[in-house]
Amino acid sequence: MAGVQFSFFNFSSLIALNIGISDRLDENRSESFTMLYCDFSTISQELIDTNLPSLLRTSDSIVHYEHHYFFVMPYTDRYGCGIVKRMIEDLFAKAIPSAEVCYPSDGENATELLESLHTEVKKLHKVDLDCLYSAMNKEP
Repeated sequence: MAGVQFSFFNFSSLIALNIGISDRLDENRSESFTMLYCDFSTISQELIDTNLPSLLRTSDSIVHYEHHYFFVMPYTDRYGCGIVKRMIEDLFAKAIPSAEVCYPSDGENATELLESLHTEVKKLHKVDLDCLYSAMNKEP
């Protein structure tokens, strides 16, 4: 098991790819994939690099911008995302500020999903993820 790392600057394209795969393979359009945001600002980079990739499946993607980590998990609904979040918190032995959005219920395209994630993180944690605007090719 090992999540696959992608550049933050390819984040929108990665989401679009997952949408395309979901649309082709998931006829009932249930929660086809989930994006999980985690704030790892209180965890050392060495611990993250050493432990995190082995926690995820090879089909899961990891994108990060500084201490903001985003996980794209195909065929994972909100319940499954909650399990992954608990596994991450168990791994680092602390509560991790997080939020999730699902395709298609929280957005029909990459921009809508990133906007939904931005809104959710701001609502839950009072954190403004301005970095997502660059992934959307928009101004904050």
